[in-house]
Amino acid sequence: MGAFTFESENTSVIPPARLFKALIVDADNLIPKILPQAIKSTEIVSGNGGPGTIKKVHFGEGSQFKYVVHQIDALDSKSFTYSYSVIEGDVLGDLLEKISYDTRIVGGPNGGSILKNTSTYYTKGSHEIKEEEVKAGKEKASGLFKAVEGYLVANPDAYN
Repeated sequence: MGAFTFESENTSVIPPARLFKALIVDADNLIPKILPQAIKSTEIVSGNGGPGTIKKVHFGEGSQFKYVVHQIDALDSKSFTYSYSVIEGDVLGDLLEKISYDTRIVGGPNGGSILKNTSTYYTKGSHEIKEEEVKAGKEKASGLFKAVEGYLVANPDAYN
């Protein structure tokens, strides 16, 4: 098994605490509401929403994939950090064992935020993952981030 790590950053005009609440803590409710074509629904398979919780995410009609199952590895509302691993689903295909994501939201310019994300792809066998192969997923994640940010800008009283 190989491990391949990629990093990305997005900046936002939204303060860290508010962005964390919307993008991480309440994502299961907010994202299907504002992007139903991307995420249809999320169900908790086991757990209470904290570390160890297993969730099944059902993708919307616009997705090439049907679902993923992920496990929450860490969730800290004080340091605005969140880690989870995709452990099942058609997104893994025949080449991936799992994908782990570590997200950290830090203060940014003018009271906004910087979202820092590290993705680690664990492959089966000797398959290598190149950045071009994860480009589409990064673009979708960036689009989701921008949609949540747009919702927060348009709804200044939400998630305060």
